Formats: sequence, structure tokens, C-alpha cells
Amino acid sequence: MSKAIISPSVLASDLSKLSDECQRMIDNGCDWLHMDVMDGNFVPNITMGAPILSCVQKNVPDIFMDCHMMVADPAKWVPEIAQAGGKSYTFHYEATSDPASVISLIHSHNMRAGLAISPETPSSVITESLGSSVDLLLVMTVRPGRGGQKFMPECLEKVTDLRKRFPGKNIQVDGGVGSGNACQCAKAGSNVLVAGTAIFGAQDPKKTIEEMRTAVNDEIAEAAKSQ
Repeated sequence: MSKAIISPSVLASDLSKLSDECQRMIDNGCDWLHMDVMDGNFVPNITMGAPILSCVQKNVPDIFMDCHMMVADPAKWVPEIAQAGGKSYTFHYEATSDPASVISLIHSHNMRAGLAISPETPSSVITESLGSSVDLLLVMTVRPGRGGQKFMPECLEKVTDLRKRFPGKNIQVDGGVGSGNACQCAKAGSNVLVAGTAIFGAQDPKKTIEEMRTAVNDEIAEAAKSQ
């Protein structure tokens, strides 16, 4: 199991001060910043695109932008997101009939490739070849498109399956995650936690980030002992 990575979702930030909010999270110890890109087609909401990401990258040059592309045509936006400074590009399995070609395109633009599945999609759609070719697997624990939804614990069964089949892979959970269920996510096999309000709305974001990191690292240590 890979190391703990905490990726606050900027959807829960004060978007009028996005660069400052990203820097605030970095100063409080986060690893990545989760950038939710929505096109109004794959999901009903519209958020940010490459021009905004480019501005953030210029103002926060050390940022690792973990771009979650909730878009209907994931291949279309790869060049722009790469140029804007995206480090990781995660697209949805449900958005394309040829995920392998999208993964190849992402890698050709020197970004990490991630593959996401929505709550209704079984983990079995991620074949051995697909799972082996990506850098990250994302299991949504809410329906994609809007923040503030209730965590769906039944989705963690998919995390467990993917961890068993891809033991060294980064496996991310996104949706309703916080320090209260971080341990549950970690026990299922997730090492990359995305949290929005739980971190951005916390009185002490640094403490919350460390609590989530500890939950994952403790589980990684326990898993190592049992091997």
C-alpha cells in the first residue's frame, strides 16, 4: 500500500480567493489540491477550467494539482490541463468508450493518469490492463457533480476489491470524507483521501489533515505487519 496522501477539494474553499486558499492548505500540510473540473454535461454543475488552473499555478508554483475531470469528453481537455499545470488528470470510466487511449494521451502530456468510477459503476469494469496502466484509481463515495453529499459507505467494498487486485496503486476516495470516517476509508484500502468541507471548514485544518494522515498511515503499518 502506498503512502498517505491528503488532497483537499477546492470546491469547498472560498473560490473568490482560490490561490490564497490553496496556499493556506499547503501551509497546513496537505499533499495535493483536488481541483474539481465540471463541464455541465457529464455532471449538471459547472466549476473551473484550464484558465483558472493556470492562474492558480502561477500564483502557487509549488502546487500539485490533482485534477478530477468530470467532463463528457475527457480526451479533449488533456492538452489544456497539462499546459495549465495539471500534475494528475483523473477522468471517469463512464465518460468514454476507450479509456485506454485517454490514459495513453494523458501520459504523453507528462501527467499522471487517474481513472474514476461513480457509485453505480462496479469495480469489475477496471480490468487488469486498465488498472495496471493508470497511476491512480478513484472510487467516488458520493454521486459526482455537487459537494456536501452524504458519504456512501457501501462504495468502500470497491476500494477493498481494487486494493486486493492492485496492492501498490494509489487508491483515492472522494465524497463526504473527513476525520470521522478516514479510518474506515483507510481500512478498506484507500491511501489518498479527498475532503472538502471537513478540511476547508475546520477550525484547525492542520489538525484535521494530520488526523486523516495518521488514520491512513496506521492502517498501512498494520497491513505491513500482516504480510
